[in-house]
Amino acid sequence: MASTRSTTSPLLWVPTGYFTMALGYIMLTSVTAIMFKNLGMDNGTAASYSSMLILAYTIKPLFAPFVEMYRTKKFFVLCAQALIALGFAGAAMAMALPDFVVVLMPLLWLMSFIGATQDIACDGVYVTSLDSRSQSLYCGIQSLSWNIGPIVASGFLVYLTGRLHTDWFHHDAKVFGPEWMDAWRIVFFIVAGLTVLMAVWHAHFMPDGARAANTPTSVAGAWHILADSFVTFFQKRDVWRMVAFAFLFRLSIGFLEKIGPFFMVDAHAKGGLGLSNELLGIIYGTYGLAAVLLGSLLGGFFVAKRGLKSTLFLLCCAVNIPNATFLAMSIYLPDSLFAIGAGVVIEKFFFGFGSVGFMIYLMQQLAPGKYTTTHYAFGTGLMGLCAMVTGTLSGYLQEAMGYINYFVFVMVATIPSFLACWFAPFHHAEGKDEAGAAASVEHAA
Repeated sequence: MASTRSTTSPLLWVPTGYFTMALGYIMLTSVTAIMFKNLGMDNGTAASYSSMLILAYTIKPLFAPFVEMYRTKKFFVLCAQALIALGFAGAAMAMALPDFVVVLMPLLWLMSFIGATQDIACDGVYVTSLDSRSQSLYCGIQSLSWNIGPIVASGFLVYLTGRLHTDWFHHDAKVFGPEWMDAWRIVFFIVAGLTVLMAVWHAHFMPDGARAANTPTSVAGAWHILADSFVTFFQKRDVWRMVAFAFLFRLSIGFLEKIGPFFMVDAHAKGGLGLSNELLGIIYGTYGLAAVLLGSLLGGFFVAKRGLKSTLFLLCCAVNIPNATFLAMSIYLPDSLFAIGAGVVIEKFFFGFGSVGFMIYLMQQLAPGKYTTTHYAFGTGLMGLCAMVTGTLSGYLQEAMGYINYFVFVMVATIPSFLACWFAPFHHAEGKDEAGAAASVEHAA
């Protein structure tokens, strides 16, 4: 790797870089579902529209080699952040149009590709500007910084929409419809402003990044590397069992991810819990995400102590079985915020605990080889594909089944996860981590 190490402290750009990546990603692929729901869309439409925006992040390995070819990685980061800021501001203005969805969806879809490009470039700056020791040293800060993004987006900003809607614009929080646009437009402008500030900050403090030794110098070279990475990936021993694992391990979570928040805010008459956006932001976007972080930390210690092969099935149980908390809540419809919060925290904690095994498996068993980073990205891409497919279907299935039957279906959907986990092959010694893959674990989770 051709490397020109930066003299700027990584503390000046690693936290802000990964926070900005996460903020855009969560706003586009997760928070938009709540926005569409607030605006009066049915669950099927809201979930499918939001899930479509995952596509760019799923296929980003396909255009990563082309990002490497031109200018510097910092240049792509700054351009992407400037365009994302313009995109969120444009989305806020588009929502004032009569048929705003016709303009809004293509704009958000384009922003998702720009956001994926930002991810590629920012990861590239991290990997090429820091030596191996520094990458390990700042990995925890990188992870923490990325996870602050969901807390701000799914927690604070969703909470803020509720307060703006009721306290500032004096609308009824229990009625979904066009009146919610006022609050969401302000939030989109806030995200645009934050992203501009981050771009200005990174213009001063982010290093340029260096070119990797195998960086393609032409489009033909980039296509050759991409094609070779595909060929070598499918030459791996038991590759289809590993593909099944990567796609199916979080299948039930994919069906739960969009519908969980919908269940929280839907009225009792529709089988939901009738929470406000403020409570959703606090319970789901703050306490729930804090539980994910704690679970991930403890899950990492658990795997490090006992090994992945002996614990993988147990980790699969941790991811899938606690989904039953949503089934229980849909049956009993608790009024107690403590009970609702406990149900969410339990599911999120064990999801974080078990998901560590998924990421470590990709690093240690699927990724090793000639194109470690690319093959790791293929694995996370399969995870993203699962999230996109299940998210697109989830709303329509829930509407057809109702919440109770749908959450029963979610529990049935855990069976493929258990089978894929049970038959997942282990062909590499545990603990043989690959540096390139490690750079992106936390925000792939």
